[in-house]
Amino acid sequence: MTTGAPSRGWRLLGWFWTVVGGTVIGLAATLAILGAPPQEPETAPIQAEVPAPAPALPALAPPPPTPPTTLPATPQPPAPEVRDIVIAAADPALLESGPHGPLPRVAADGRTAMRVYARPVELRETRPRVALVVGGIGLNMVLTEQAIARLPPGVTLAINPYAPRPAAIIDRARSRGMEFLMALPLEPAGFPMNDPGPQALLSSLTPAQNEDRLHWVLSRFHGYVGAIGALGAQRGERFAALSAPYLAMQDDLRRRGLLYVEARPGARGPERAWGRAVDLLVDEPGNRADIDASLRQLEGLARARGTALGLAGEITPVVIERLLGWAESLEARGIVLVPVSSIIRRPEGTP
Repeated sequence: MTTGAPSRGWRLLGWFWTVVGGTVIGLAATLAILGAPPQEPETAPIQAEVPAPAPALPALAPPPPTPPTTLPATPQPPAPEVRDIVIAAADPALLESGPHGPLPRVAADGRTAMRVYARPVELRETRPRVALVVGGIGLNMVLTEQAIARLPPGVTLAINPYAPRPAAIIDRARSRGMEFLMALPLEPAGFPMNDPGPQALLSSLTPAQNEDRLHWVLSRFHGYVGAIGALGAQRGERFAALSAPYLAMQDDLRRRGLLYVEARPGARGPERAWGRAVDLLVDEPGNRADIDASLRQLEGLARARGTALGLAGEITPVVIERLLGWAESLEARGIVLVPVSSIIRRPEGTP
């Protein structure tokens, strides 16, 4: 009895482990057939949140978007003078038939040559202004070409009516933006030793003859803003001394929309035409030192009066050289070079 009891216990224990082993094997086989059980959703600790980015430092902030039109950050200085101005070509509306060819006239719409063919300027300019007329243009083509090519565009040219090729001169002057005048051959002091040429207006001629000669001169070419009573070093002193013929000539110029420059320094300004009298001759005498001194004097007049008008009667290599050097530093001294059309005045003999 005692020996059989342990044997029976071991047998029961063996059966127990057999059943347990079979159960485990059965479960494993079932899992193999059915696959792994579905996993539950990840819990919050597993879904660890991505930490929010730290605020960007100001230095790393992205730049603002560029606007469609780029504007300067600060106000810009005024633009420099425009150097590519072209003077208008002769307008048929400003011409009428004459005995020697087309003559200037006021257009039907009121336009005048002294405005249409003028070089534009800044109207709000407050600095002292100097205008300079250079005469003797057209007879010596080499010097004429040098003057047009080298002198500042603000210089006004006086073209000789006897110039053999005025069209070429005018085209070059227009392309550089230089306004120009017709030089009038008026009877000078010392006539007939000082000869103003075959079409000069003379004290010995009748009013009709002088008018015909004036119209011949005015028909030689076109596109000028007006006329000046000087032909080189001659300034029409004897003709200007005769009041009636001289005033009749000014009346003719005014009716045609032309300005007139009185070439005698110290003389009264035009009485019947829009214009101005010359303040100073800058090339008499014509050496370097005296030209430089005259130009300094012209600047002084401009500072004292606001405007000043100078005349160089004859174009020469020395005149070109001294005027060029003077004009290059003129604005640095607080003075502006302007065309003569911008400083003309109302006729003194009209209301």
